[in-house]
Amino acid sequence: MERLAKSRADTAFAISRVTWFRHLTDAPFLILASVALAAPPATAGDAPTPAAVITTYADIAAANYADSHLSAVALQKKIDTLLAKPSDETLSAARAAWIAAREPYMQTEVFRFGNKLVDDWEGKINAWPLDEGLIDYVSRDYAESDTQENEAYAINVIANKTLKIAGETIDASKITPQLLVRSLHEAGGIEANVATGYHAIEFLLWGQDLNGTGKGAGNRPATDFDLKNCTNANCDRRADFLRVSTQLLVDQLKLMAGHWSAAGVARRDVMKENGNAGLVALFTGLGSLTYGELAGERMKLGLMIHDPEEEHDCFSDNTHNSHYFNGIGLRNIYEGSYTRLDGSKVQGASVSDLVRAKSPELDAKIRAAIDETMKRMTAMVERAKTVEAYDQMIGEDNPEGNAVVQSVIDALAVQAKTFEEAIALLNIDGVAILGSDSLDAPEKVTGGDKG
Repeated sequence: MERLAKSRADTAFAISRVTWFRHLTDAPFLILASVALAAPPATAGDAPTPAAVITTYADIAAANYADSHLSAVALQKKIDTLLAKPSDETLSAARAAWIAAREPYMQTEVFRFGNKLVDDWEGKINAWPLDEGLIDYVSRDYAESDTQENEAYAINVIANKTLKIAGETIDASKITPQLLVRSLHEAGGIEANVATGYHAIEFLLWGQDLNGTGKGAGNRPATDFDLKNCTNANCDRRADFLRVSTQLLVDQLKLMAGHWSAAGVARRDVMKENGNAGLVALFTGLGSLTYGELAGERMKLGLMIHDPEEEHDCFSDNTHNSHYFNGIGLRNIYEGSYTRLDGSKVQGASVSDLVRAKSPELDAKIRAAIDETMKRMTAMVERAKTVEAYDQMIGEDNPEGNAVVQSVIDALAVQAKTFEEAIALLNIDGVAILGSDSLDAPEKVTGGDKG
């Protein structure tokens, strides 16, 4: 855990030298050569069984969620330190730990699509976007907006001990897990009422990002948690909300890691039909995260309407890293290999092996598509570190930044098509890949302007 405790103020991400070379090379023949060296052609006799492939899939899930839990525990320790001794230094350390915690978790999102148990659970820890005024104080412009359809969008539970949502009076005198989970999270059936998970914690650590598509992230002062020198009132309740929401995150991640363990229900589900049920889940995850979710809802939508509110990690300006680690998670599952936080590897029979046994050419094509996506993702991350944040890249009148984001979207679309070819090659029935209006019917988003 020592590595997680180190500050990542520059939102650095861990990439091995080999990965750097593979991501940064511009020569297509070099990319294909690296694929060929990593994965020599196989014959049909070399094909693993579906059960072997899905065992690797479940092993990676168990390790990935376990790492997510460990990083959340490390975050919790930094938050405990912040609350015990609020200062610029302890707040910065807590923020860095939050960013570090996103690295393993974002790699797990490939398991969400195709696994109902994970998809039903995911909203508890990664729901977004959220109406942050539900939780704490917000800007006057936000609080006085008359365009909100959510009556609780600025209800501010931290400042109010009695709330009324959807006609129900809620006792919020104590910030408890029950209050957050049962009364506030998705209150009134509205998904934007988010009271738990990474983004509720992110908002509490950073505060609102009031810069639009300009430079800068949220800038909450450490004194918002200082009981002796409190700013913006209710520091005790704000600290309670942060403490409780962080504990809920830790508990939920531990629960999901258990579901993928040797006796876990998620593992049992994917191992049904000798692993064939898992192949459907695996390809649903690869295709849906690549296309409809990441390329569409998380990237193309915000780019089309140039709206920073559609940025995933919008308070911290960490979106570039979240997208990047989604991409790494997709690679992990296709190649059947995951690098844990301690540097050890979980690896085994992969869907790449299955594809290569039938068509070495298609396997090389898929690997090259993933390499190209990650090369463009890396360029986006480098731009975020050295030129401008992701919300600035998607801003209006920024053709260069827009082009960087669009290039990743284009690569993801190509990658998704190669996954579809693999599904057809392996004759896997039942895979439903998520679409997105921003990609499939842009006129629905822009009102006719496909710009």
